[in-house]
Amino acid sequence: MRSTFSKFGLVGSGVLVGILISLNFSALAEKIASPQLPIDDLRMFAEVYSKVKSDYVEPVEDKKLINEALTGMLAGLDPHSTFMDADAYKDLQAGTQGEFGGLGIEVAMEDGLVKVVSPIEDSPAYKAGLKSGDLIMKLDDTQVRGLSLNDAVKKMRGKPDTPIVLTVLRKGEAKPLTFNLTRAIIKTQSVKNKYIEPGYGYVRITQFQEHTGEDLAKALKSLHDQNKGAFKGFILDLRNNPGGLLDSAVGVSAAFLPKDDLVVYTEGRVADSKMHLTATPLDYARRGKGDYLKDVPADYKKTPMVVLINEGSASASEIVAGALQDHKRATILGIQSFGKGSVQTILPINNGSAIKLTTARYFTPNGRSIQAKGIVPDISVDDGFDHSNSIHEADLGKHLSNPKDADANKVPEIRDAAKIEAVNKANEKKFAEQKGPIEPASKDDFQFMQAMNQLKGLPVVKMSEVKPTEAKAADVKPEDSKK
Repeated sequence: MRSTFSKFGLVGSGVLVGILISLNFSALAEKIASPQLPIDDLRMFAEVYSKVKSDYVEPVEDKKLINEALTGMLAGLDPHSTFMDADAYKDLQAGTQGEFGGLGIEVAMEDGLVKVVSPIEDSPAYKAGLKSGDLIMKLDDTQVRGLSLNDAVKKMRGKPDTPIVLTVLRKGEAKPLTFNLTRAIIKTQSVKNKYIEPGYGYVRITQFQEHTGEDLAKALKSLHDQNKGAFKGFILDLRNNPGGLLDSAVGVSAAFLPKDDLVVYTEGRVADSKMHLTATPLDYARRGKGDYLKDVPADYKKTPMVVLINEGSASASEIVAGALQDHKRATILGIQSFGKGSVQTILPINNGSAIKLTTARYFTPNGRSIQAKGIVPDISVDDGFDHSNSIHEADLGKHLSNPKDADANKVPEIRDAAKIEAVNKANEKKFAEQKGPIEPASKDDFQFMQAMNQLKGLPVVKMSEVKPTEAKAADVKPEDSKK
């Protein structure tokens, strides 16, 4: 996804309400050589600008016209390049530190409506039950159609403890759904850990933030102390992680890889966008940090691992999963990931605003591009959700192509409408409707239970293979299997 997603990124794809974190590494605008300016086209722009100023039905401020022009310029490039005014830039900076205000939704624009990419874990949107694929049609009494994405995001932001009503279209629902939410200051806990049982540990990373690497190091040392030594098996959960900061993704990878192993490399047009990042403090301990991994027990680099991913795992999440997969360091289990393989650089502007510009594509150690394709798990295990309404990078308008795979932008077979409908109907017969979000790393978490089976050498069962009479053997109840 979710130092991104990071999300990097976001993740995936879109704008978080209060934050959109994407791949972020420092680059100075002045290092980019200015091309020859297209004088004739700029004259045309000036003429249009003048006509709007003089003839539009109502007076328009210069600042608004310029900001809208910049927004359109960046939005026309790809789904992840964007212009941020001063407020949006401040929100992004706050988000990388793990605290921001809003509802906690990562969103994109589709057919004039705001589409939910994913709700952030523990946020008001997550607790209220918003789902990936939901289309927001009204914000209080304001119709979304006709608003820009930035305008819609601004309306969803606001002071903590203030209410907002979202009217949502959801596939399979005959009428729009209404959600009454309360805005909040959201403090995201990037790293969560759980001592499962003697010999087995679990860490979940929800986003790749500024202190994710340090927090992971603390979690690994704490779990090691609880276990009183090396683990027999370890689970790294990157599901619904939209990404985040690049150096944090490298640091997380370095915790489980031998020193100097290649984690990711990037290719772009300017010198700063061409990097080879390895499992070394020089590449992950940036901003004056010391080597926060130096005291992490060395046995974590050899402990058998399973990495959990799903379609909400984007950008930085995919870098970590791809690195561990290419080095055969971990088994990847779950659902094919989002497929965001591009790098965004934050370029501040003198007036306090900034642009987030796609400057490179990234590649896994073996040279794979996951752009518009994603990480394919070693073991595919469904989670019981209806994925027919989920979105991937390949679904976003103007997404970058995959330079390594001519078939990367084709719709995957599982997304065939007839097949999806058949799978959904089969699941409806076998499983009850989901009642709410599951608790990760619980007995209701089917993918987690199958990861434990993998580590223990037991049979791994795909959700689509589970029948009600077999549910007990698969560690999942029929009524809970859609959770």
